[in-house]
Amino acid sequence: MRAPGAAGLVLLALAGPARAQQPVTRAAAMASAESRGSRIALARADTSVSAAALATTRMFENPVAITSYTRSIPRYHAELDLPLDFLWLRGPRVRAADLALGSARLRFAFERAAAAFDADTAYTRAQAAAARSHLSVRTAQDADSLLHMATVRRDAGDASDLDVQLAAVNAGQAHNAATDDSLAAIAAILDLQAIMGLAADRVLVVPSDSLMLPALDPVRADSGRPVQVAAAEASLAAEEQSVVFARRGALAAPSLSVGFESGDPSGAEPGILPLVGLTLPLPLLNRNRGPIAAAAATRDRARAELELTRRESAATRARALRDRESAFARAGRDRALVTTAERLAALSLQAYAEGAFALPSVLEARRSAREALSQYIDDLAAANIAAAALRLSSLSVP
Repeated sequence: MRAPGAAGLVLLALAGPARAQQPVTRAAAMASAESRGSRIALARADTSVSAAALATTRMFENPVAITSYTRSIPRYHAELDLPLDFLWLRGPRVRAADLALGSARLRFAFERAAAAFDADTAYTRAQAAAARSHLSVRTAQDADSLLHMATVRRDAGDASDLDVQLAAVNAGQAHNAATDDSLAAIAAILDLQAIMGLAADRVLVVPSDSLMLPALDPVRADSGRPVQVAAAEASLAAEEQSVVFARRGALAAPSLSVGFESGDPSGAEPGILPLVGLTLPLPLLNRNRGPIAAAAATRDRARAELELTRRESAATRARALRDRESAFARAGRDRALVTTAERLAALSLQAYAEGAFALPSVLEARRSAREALSQYIDDLAAANIAAAALRLSSLSVP
């Protein structure tokens, strides 16, 4: 039987030693994607950048020390200049950074769920590809058996050379399909490993869970705001605070100067003379129009992104719900079709062995059974993917 050998050679050539392949469950694959995947690493870095920006805005400006010497009396001067930006600029600046950090954290939560969804989907595709590969190998084995049966019948005078040639063509096509499906199964596992944060140049893991119809979770209409919508709302609130900061920046922050003067050689001004001053910038030539316009444009863009996110989130959830209902209905119908088709294929093969059925009818019955089972595998995978997509689109915050 050549099909297991062909598929096995492909697996051995690309997968490496069998001992290096570790069984992995769906939950373990999702956990690995959440902790080691590239997508979550980028989201974590974005959150760290927002946290650093908030820490930066919370800092107070350092005072500036100024010392000077003049020939005029008093000769020695020392001043300490302290910026007073906390009077009206610090508040909106810190609030904008705080809201931006909140938005980044919400996006991180969504990216974490999306990484788990990617792993969940890749795991399902790897399961389906493995199931199709096993089906193709089994089909190739059956084709070899049918070829052997046709040869025996021809030698006994119960069949013609045409039957043998037809069975040989069918067996060759089955071998090619088995090899192609084996390669597709390996590619699906390598894609899963890449999402899990593992090397993708050889097979390291093997899905251990069975491909089956997932549980039909109830759908709640009042599940709260979607995470992406909440993140967009926080971004809009942050940009609104940025507009407030830009408008208040038209009057720059004042600074308080304190110091002393000394060094009167005449003795008319003995000791240390105190010095107090207030620096107040005047918005005569620059009223911060450019930064105000830029902040307002960014705010308008954030408002448009919020509306777009709301519409897309609602559409994605509705589409996921429709896809799940359709996939569950198809999988339910496929289960009955597979049972009937496999029974017909078995009966047709038995009838051919007894000389009561023509070979083309046997091949057609077996093709129908194979297509029904392949469709059942595809619909099971679609049901799992649709259920995962619905869970992702239903992720919400109170």
